[in-house]
Amino acid sequence: MKTIFSTTSLALILATGAASAQELPQANDAWFTAGQDAIQAIIDREINTGRAKNVILLVADGNGVGTNYATRLYAGQQEGQFGEEHVLPYETPDFHSALVKTYNINAQTPDSAPTAGAMNTGVKQRFNLINLGGDAIHDDCATVTGNELTTFAEIVSGMDKSVGIISTARLTHATPAAVYAKTANRDWEDEVPEGCTAQKDIAAQLIDQMDAGVIDLAMGGGRRYFAGKDVTLDEGGTGHRPDGQNLIEKATTLGAQYAWNTETFSSLNLDGSKPVLALFNDSHMEYEADRAEDDEPSLAEMTKSAIEYLSNNESGYYLEIEAGRVDHGNHAGNAKRTMIDGVAFAEAVAMADELTDDADTLIIVTADHEHGIAFNGYCGRGTPIDGLCYAVAQTGDKHSDELLLADDGKPYTVVGFLNGPGAVLKAGEGNDYTGSRDELTQDEAQDLDYIQQALIPSSSEMHSGVDVAVYAKGPWAHLFDGTIEQNVIFHVMNHAVAAE
Repeated sequence: MKTIFSTTSLALILATGAASAQELPQANDAWFTAGQDAIQAIIDREINTGRAKNVILLVADGNGVGTNYATRLYAGQQEGQFGEEHVLPYETPDFHSALVKTYNINAQTPDSAPTAGAMNTGVKQRFNLINLGGDAIHDDCATVTGNELTTFAEIVSGMDKSVGIISTARLTHATPAAVYAKTANRDWEDEVPEGCTAQKDIAAQLIDQMDAGVIDLAMGGGRRYFAGKDVTLDEGGTGHRPDGQNLIEKATTLGAQYAWNTETFSSLNLDGSKPVLALFNDSHMEYEADRAEDDEPSLAEMTKSAIEYLSNNESGYYLEIEAGRVDHGNHAGNAKRTMIDGVAFAEAVAMADELTDDADTLIIVTADHEHGIAFNGYCGRGTPIDGLCYAVAQTGDKHSDELLLADDGKPYTVVGFLNGPGAVLKAGEGNDYTGSRDELTQDEAQDLDYIQQALIPSSSEMHSGVDVAVYAKGPWAHLFDGTIEQNVIFHVMNHAVAAE
């Protein structure tokens, strides 16, 4: 009878409503009160159905749910937390969220070009193509004509809005190029095949779009693709264009301002009267961990300048911001650089949020795809996400000081990859692969240059086809809900700028 009475009493407490939850024995537990606060914040969230004057699309390339998890812990641990409890700027209750399916028309595991293209045109695209319809064929210039898609940048520039692009990768790389380019091969960054007259190379398309008034600001890397091989570039390198064109010179002749380091960046006129072309590296910009502050601005600094520049347009703007080197760190199997660039991306999100008004600005934070990143267990709270796995402690919250060992008797890192340059299998004679895991110290595992152990040998770690997340706030952000196709992101943006 005592057990029946207790169960009945609990049922009565729960049936009387949320207020009676305070009578539960766990009512004063910090986790319980935090849970109540969390749902109240969601209940209090207001739905904004106004028209978006501005749209900011922030893409951390390769920052799927797993990579984002690693960044969250790393950011928290840098602030002295265990890490797991940390909240990234876009993980707060005022952001709506959804899961996003990232596959391409013809690929289970996606490529950055068509994923970024889907977000910029509203339709899924074919592997390695940018902003061409489903009848276009990769590497076939003859299939370009008639398959060109209209981009969101072209739509909003027709509404007299300004358009900006920021990337820590080359501006001619897949994700930034999806804002302005249409190409049968994402690798045609500074040349097209002989006889291809249906399209120009990607760098030339950027300058043409600046000349046409579609693109107003472009900041990132890729300087070498804008100058001929006989041109000495600002930092002493040489151009890469086989046609010899100097597109930097062409842009300035058309009236654009040009910057190539932090000094020239800080000297830009941000009143919106002249287009901006900033190329801070011959190829990709540096990883955040390697960035010299006097050579290259941070992603947050570029975000601040871009918003200041674009905000001069009373009709509004569209700004795409890419943290391109999150992707590159994963490809290199170098989790620490990935996480540091992930933190830099979070700082850029915070900057964009701080400088804009939720009432008229739709902010979208997402990724184009995930990677083959994996997380080992069973680690105790506060185990360094960039290091070796510590055991769960029997008392308290923090991990014990005992390293967990795998069946080979060796410790293991929290972060690993299913494939990549850190593969434990090494090529032997013929097609034979042999090998075993190295024994690591915590200091070795946490070194900036450490390459995570992986399973399948691959010179470059590969993408994954699993879902990514999207977070949004501002006008019509609540349309992000459930699990959506990646091209739906465009449709939310397009609806938000056209809403009555």
